[in-house]
Amino acid sequence: MKKIIMMLVTVFAICVSGSCQNDKKQQENNKSEQQTAQTENQKKTLVAYFSATGTTKAAAEKLANVTGGELFEIVPEQPYTDADLDWRDKQSRSTLEMKDAKSRPAVKSKVDDIKKYDVIYVGFPIWWYIAPTIINTFLEQYDLSGKVIVPFFTSGSSEAGETVKHLQPSAPNAKILPAENLTGDDEANIKKWVDSLKF
Repeated sequence: MKKIIMMLVTVFAICVSGSCQNDKKQQENNKSEQQTAQTENQKKTLVAYFSATGTTKAAAEKLANVTGGELFEIVPEQPYTDADLDWRDKQSRSTLEMKDAKSRPAVKSKVDDIKKYDVIYVGFPIWWYIAPTIINTFLEQYDLSGKVIVPFFTSGSSEAGETVKHLQPSAPNAKILPAENLTGDDEANIKKWVDSLKF
């Protein structure tokens, strides 16, 4: 009788142990599937920027830290000199470019695989109340259909003006959100803004 009882206890213990292991394995599988789903649902982010003096670069780096996005600098084929950037000179390069709506300054390089990004932050200084025309050059290099473009800018005093209106024709099938001023913002403030976008 004792042997029978011992056998029953042993069988019961094996069954319970096996059940626990199966439950644990199932939980691990569920966790793995959840993590995979979360990874797949995360939007891939690019932070592209043009910086004439370094101010926009600093903002872009903070934004990349907050979003985990990849950084890409929009580098002009012909660098801008201090004289080029003199807005008081009616014949300076930047003044002439901004007077010509068709101006498209050449850029040095392209993003390797733009298709993999869902959200593209695009940063720039404000020139004459809009984005520099090199930003139009950047956007027009790619098919941005279905992507979300999030402009951000730095400025001493100017606001975004008609920035989005001037950028939309360069990315007609993308959704362009209102431009955000990140001048002097720390990462905490940038995070509040990014969180408000609800990506």
